[in-house]
Amino acid sequence: MGKSRLDFQQIKKEYQELSFKLASAIKNREEYKKLVKRFSFLERVYNLVKEYEKLDKERQDLEKMVASDEEEEIKEIARQEISSLKEKIQQLEKRIEKELFSEEGQDKDVIVEIRSAAGGEESALFAADLFRMYSRYIEKKGWKQEVLNSHPTELGGFKEIIFSVKGKGCFPYLKFEKGVHRVQRVPVTESGGRIHTSTVTVAVLVEPEEVELSINPEDLKVETFRASGHGGQHVNRTDSAVRITHLPTGIVATCQDERSQIKNREKAMRVLRARLLEKMEKEKKEKISWQRKTQIGSGERSEKIRTYNFSERRVTDHRINLTLYRLDEIMEGNLDLILEELRKKEREKIYENK
Repeated sequence: MGKSRLDFQQIKKEYQELSFKLASAIKNREEYKKLVKRFSFLERVYNLVKEYEKLDKERQDLEKMVASDEEEEIKEIARQEISSLKEKIQQLEKRIEKELFSEEGQDKDVIVEIRSAAGGEESALFAADLFRMYSRYIEKKGWKQEVLNSHPTELGGFKEIIFSVKGKGCFPYLKFEKGVHRVQRVPVTESGGRIHTSTVTVAVLVEPEEVELSINPEDLKVETFRASGHGGQHVNRTDSAVRITHLPTGIVATCQDERSQIKNREKAMRVLRARLLEKMEKEKKEKISWQRKTQIGSGERSEKIRTYNFSERRVTDHRINLTLYRLDEIMEGNLDLILEELRKKEREKIYENK
């Protein structure tokens, strides 16, 4: 094997930093619980890494022996031990991989934002189709969904719809949905039967816990206004809609779905916090090369990730060049046909030489 295919320096560094941090006094109980949970995960991986590096060092020493002037009988024994060590090392790689990809991020809840982009009303209709697809997928997975804000259109589409997803394992799957989704089909508004191309953008944000993000109330500008859109007669009667602006960053979140101003404010704050955390995490990731190298695609909202061609019943994920002629199944919520392949590719990337 020569050089280890796995690069664990970032894990080891975080483990050591967290060890020192836990050794100091932490007054915030919630923060302490969060750090202990993270430390427990890192400790399991770290112990496997130490065993991996120990076996890999033994393998390297034996390979030096085989290349030396030792007697042939001793070299043959060394070769047999190398073969046995390689099997153990491969098994450890799989165990480490399982820890990294089955545990990390399992408890993160997310907020998904779907917005119509190019294509006018057809784009808004496809935004509604994607929302339905995700809703079915979430139901199949046994997760919980809550709509936080929406801007419906007269034909039943959405200019924008924002919803939260809660449930173990939702983040490791849904994180792949961030980007531009392109649809090619004959719109219901098209009388000539011509195929149009429209796009919808999807953002997937981690919903932060209180201890992860502290916001100074003085940094917030809160405005109320009358809700508008197709939501019943009550929408224009009271100033129940809420718009919150985070002044230092200019990030804005709005909610008008609830009749209660208090509930709208609560939901808008959840979206605002998630957008702020995304901005912070993006800045952090840009400084850590190993996170970029294991990412499938750029993770940008502007990246075209998938095409849905209705006339050919075809779905293509451009990040991994995967094409499936099973569009009906996928639109009915069988997204694992694509997401499991993306997870597989992500796992493979950790083995690339850094």
